[in-house]
Amino acid sequence: MRTTLTIDENLLDEAKALSGAKTKKEAIEKALKEFIRRKKSMKLLDLEGKIELSYTVEDLLGRRKKDVPRR
Repeated sequence: MRTTLTIDENLLDEAKALSGAKTKKEAIEKALKEFIRRKKSMKLLDLEGKIELSYTVEDLLGRRKKDVPRR
């Protein structure tokens, strides 16, 4: 999707340098992905103590083994 934006050039250059992106587009996409990842992580942290989980480590490992396809 093509979009026209006015972005602070210094901010964009710093994002490119810190992310290792080669293009402005790549820097913006990396920044958006990181923003989304952090927001989703914060939502999970907000659930801490609000959901009762009664699984043991062994239960979780057993469930994980069922979900992983065998070769």
